[in-house]
Amino acid sequence: MDYYSYHCGVIDAFNEVIRAGVKDLALSHPASAKEIYELLPFAISITQKYGTFYEVENDLLITDLFPYSANKGKTVILFWKDPVVIEKYHELKKWKAYSLKHGTYNESRKDIAREFGKLLSYSDEKIEEFIATNPEKEA
Repeated sequence: MDYYSYHCGVIDAFNEVIRAGVKDLALSHPASAKEIYELLPFAISITQKYGTFYEVENDLLITDLFPYSANKGKTVILFWKDPVVIEKYHELKKWKAYSLKHGTYNESRKDIAREFGKLLSYSDEKIEEFIATNPEKEA
């Protein structure tokens, strides 16, 4: 499989559905920083084409939605159209950091994962399924 072309196709498709209002926030596949920066020129051109925005995220919000090892230490590109969406993403990261610092993360972790799932435009049912079936949650 041609890694570059595959990931460019994913980036194009996600930005098209964001422009169409089907999805609020999308993530590129987690990868090394080097791989992401190789994709960045294409991502920039696609966001210009669709009127969307991007941000390289070297410290992705880790929640119980997805397996820990698939995301920890990886880099992604975040895509969105409405600036409120990226603000909410950063607020979720702050909420998690605050919860970890104050020892309340176990009480808030499902809510943080649910809110992240909502930003990704997943249904409530899918969010609950992803949390319940995630085989590798953060310790």
